[in-house]
Amino acid sequence: MSPRHLLWGRLPDQRPLRELFWLSQMPDTSVTEVGSPRTHSEASGIRHIDLPIRRPVKRFVEAGAFGWIGGVGHLDPSGVDWVASLELCSLVTGQLGAWAQRHRVRQAVVTWENMADQPLYHIPPYRQATRRALGADLMVCPIDAAGNHLLELGFPAERICVVPPGIPLSIFRPADSLGVEQDPNRIVFVSPLADNKGIDRVLEAFEIVRQARPAALLSVAGRGPLEGMVRERAADPSSGVTYHGSLDRSGVARLLAGSGVFTTAPRPTWKWNEQFGLAYLEAMACGLPIVTTACGTNHEAVRPPNVRTADRAGSLADALLAFLDNPKLAREVGRHNRKVAENEHDLKKQVLRLEEAFRRAEALPMRDRRRGGCPR
Repeated sequence: MSPRHLLWGRLPDQRPLRELFWLSQMPDTSVTEVGSPRTHSEASGIRHIDLPIRRPVKRFVEAGAFGWIGGVGHLDPSGVDWVASLELCSLVTGQLGAWAQRHRVRQAVVTWENMADQPLYHIPPYRQATRRALGADLMVCPIDAAGNHLLELGFPAERICVVPPGIPLSIFRPADSLGVEQDPNRIVFVSPLADNKGIDRVLEAFEIVRQARPAALLSVAGRGPLEGMVRERAADPSSGVTYHGSLDRSGVARLLAGSGVFTTAPRPTWKWNEQFGLAYLEAMACGLPIVTTACGTNHEAVRPPNVRTADRAGSLADALLAFLDNPKLAREVGRHNRKVAENEHDLKKQVLRLEEAFRRAEALPMRDRRRGGCPR
């Protein structure tokens, strides 16, 4: 098998150790990230071309950011087999689609999108980017809902590949194998501290939990616009809340493994609905049961015997107490979750599936991506 080289377009607000990292782990594949600043260090093996990110208005995040890469037109296509980026509507995806067409290079798009009626698809210049993306050679979908959404948009089924995300199971492990002590009374929230992830609802539910079970504790890790709310609650020693700030992967793994139940409370926005949630997988790999709100397509990650509740503090509190009051049940669900993570989300296995998807796409003729289509 001949090696491939992939050029990845960095989005504003790009998060590390996700899509770009997964692609870089594929066998026989080298990756160069384009944009600034670099998302991963040199030690990752991911090369970097430093081009400025232009962002006139700081609104939305990642795929919805009104931002693009300066100087893409001057990139040397020599040795580049693929360009790739995140989401159909991102302006960077539109840029790379035009560049790929000009230089006869294949294009791949990684998409988590679960809304076929995504409003950004119809707003210039996101609309133009989406039309280019619909001419891509391969769509990589970490969730089934994304594949279904593409079919609704009329994208060819043979060029859609669903590969559930993988996580490093050697890092995210249960408490006994990490050498940490698990506290069955501790609830843990690891997610951005933003409205759409529901830290406010979790804090509200935790007050109810504490009234019924004073020994209960809540650990919170993450950053975001609601950080002040968390800091204020954690400053009260009687609250039972501890704020850990932003942690690296090993820190997150140890915090998860040392807790008894994982929770979040996502809620939809006008342009976003919960898609999957990698934090769920990390908690599952650490042997925790999950309690969250039913939102978007997070049922793909959070399946019974874990619990998805209504977006109400009382409902969330009741589900949390069901695990806190029954440690045996919590342990059984946690063991079940670890097996699910091992069987379905081992990073080493999933990157092999990604590589297989690219090989299949390379066996198909390159598409004429002049205009891939129009979002319906």
